[in-house]
Amino acid sequence: MSDADTNDTPDPDKTNINIRITESFLEDIDTTWEQEGFNSRSEFIRYVLRDAVKHPAFTRATWKEIASEEHKLRTGEGEGVSSEEVKAQLEQDD
Repeated sequence: MSDADTNDTPDPDKTNINIRITESFLEDIDTTWEQEGFNSRSEFIRYVLRDAVKHPAFTRATWKEIASEEHKLRTGEGEGVSSEEVKAQLEQDD
């Protein structure tokens, strides 16, 4: 855990929670937050949870498709699409 995750002065507006995950999943989380430029594990997890709460219509299948397309783009296997195309597709799925 990073030093940014530990704070001796508790914030009265925040609550700590505990979760149980496997060590291998924790390693994936740590790799991801560092690669994505977050300051800490906690910051990354808050971001992910906030995104899930704000976009509940995104299903697991939707996220898998997004991840797959992102991987294709990063490896040069996929084609980019415009934001207008994405918006149109999302409106069709409603």
